[in-house]
Amino acid sequence: MIYKFDFAIVAASMDVLARGCWQTLQMSLAAIMLAMGIALGVALIRRIGPTPLRWIVRAYVDVIRNTPFLIQIFIIYFGLPSIGIRMDPTTAAVIGLGINGSAYCSEIMRGGIDSIHKGQVEAALALSLTPIQVFRYVILTPALRAVYPALGSQFILLLLTSSIVSSISANELTQAAQQIEAKSFRSFEVYLVVTLLYLAMTMAMSWALKWLFRVSFRYPV
Repeated sequence: MIYKFDFAIVAASMDVLARGCWQTLQMSLAAIMLAMGIALGVALIRRIGPTPLRWIVRAYVDVIRNTPFLIQIFIIYFGLPSIGIRMDPTTAAVIGLGINGSAYCSEIMRGGIDSIHKGQVEAALALSLTPIQVFRYVILTPALRAVYPALGSQFILLLLTSSIVSSISANELTQAAQQIEAKSFRSFEVYLVVTLLYLAMTMAMSWALKWLFRVSFRYPV
């Protein structure tokens, strides 16, 4: 049997796919900010926190990193309502992606923070820098510069992972593609175009991350 390609239905639905791309980017950026906020706190606790708190955050990281994201998002969206916590699909998706990403980002950031020799901190304190200045200029900035490529890769992976939240009907690109495919039955054409759209988004994010690195750390890329 010879398959006859027909991209007409995809072309007619490009506005839906474009909206899905925009929603995916918004969701991913919100999740990245949430992940980085949690990751920084987790990394600091694992570095300087009291022992019981270190055990708790270490267990948090181990549980998140060693369980499927699909199960995590199901617990958030379908499980939490059992104890009275309800949220819309998009909110659940952002929280789920943020929590999942934070476990991986925290380990990356912890590695960066651990790479800062304590002698540098002692020297900064000897120069009368405040603890906040020491943390910002001596610890955080060099640590982020060292691990920035790994963090960038994790951000791109998080954007791609966002496709899984279509399983809870969150509004994003894969969900839009499923709706178009259900009406047209042109699975190959729809998902081929969606693949190209994801590729375009990841390439755009990669370029944006390189630009941000150059601006933030004033290094040529």
